[in-house]
Amino acid sequence: MPSEGEEDYIPWIQQFCEAFAHDYFVPVAQEFIEDDFNLTGLSLQVPYYREALYTILDYQVDTADDNDASITNGGNRPVQNKAKSELPNKALLSHSADLLYGLIHARYITSKPGLTAMATKFERNEFGSCPRYYCDGMHLIPVGCTDIPGQETVRLYCPCCNDIYLPSSSRYLNIDGAFFGTTFPGLLVKMFPEIENQCRIRINKFNQNDFGLKLFGFRVNELSSSGPRMKWLRMHPKTQEEKQEYENCEFQVPDNDFDSEVEDTDGEGDLIDDDDKTMASDDE
Repeated sequence: MPSEGEEDYIPWIQQFCEAFAHDYFVPVAQEFIEDDFNLTGLSLQVPYYREALYTILDYQVDTADDNDASITNGGNRPVQNKAKSELPNKALLSHSADLLYGLIHARYITSKPGLTAMATKFERNEFGSCPRYYCDGMHLIPVGCTDIPGQETVRLYCPCCNDIYLPSSSRYLNIDGAFFGTTFPGLLVKMFPEIENQCRIRINKFNQNDFGLKLFGFRVNELSSSGPRMKWLRMHPKTQEEKQEYENCEFQVPDNDFDSEVEDTDGEGDLIDDDDKTMASDDE
């Protein structure tokens, strides 16, 4: 039978996910962490990488604080082949473990089990709803503006208006955006087509031209300094011609006759210059 201490023990990953303001995280499978291929390159980004990894996996790790206590009490606790000065203290080890787990988490949620776990949170609206009226409460997706830790905090992406927002609560402003990465939202939308269907329903539900700033009944022109700037960002193709133009411009600059028009214009300019020279020579 398990002892009372074993029953009360809580794994490190569970403690991390249940901590304050860690609602956006999902538990990473231990098999994923134990696969060295999934951790490629992380040793260069995390200080005390090996000790942090052992902490996440609930292994016994020596720290500088433990060695100080053992020396004070006259203990003979062995050191893991490291000098005392090379061991991290508990605060530094905790920070390194949090950083390492966050970077592993960003990779895990792009795998099939991670996408499924995050999709469940998305379906339950645990990340919040888009504040924009025309998005009609579309569920948001956590995203990072960069994959480099320590640059930006987490943002929330709306697949309907393709815009990003700050979390509604300030408690999430200490969460690093690199713990979710830049790849996850697009991969989630592509892996679950029903998200795109929800966006399409909301886009067709409202006619955005019905609303606009007006002065005494007259609509404010879009070219005005107080007009609806950046409205083109949320425009979606509806007619067949617009869809064809979108497909041509999605991944590359479309071929057009602009170059030929420029060449024709240059040719006409040469002719005009020749005419001017001819007229000037005639006057002489």
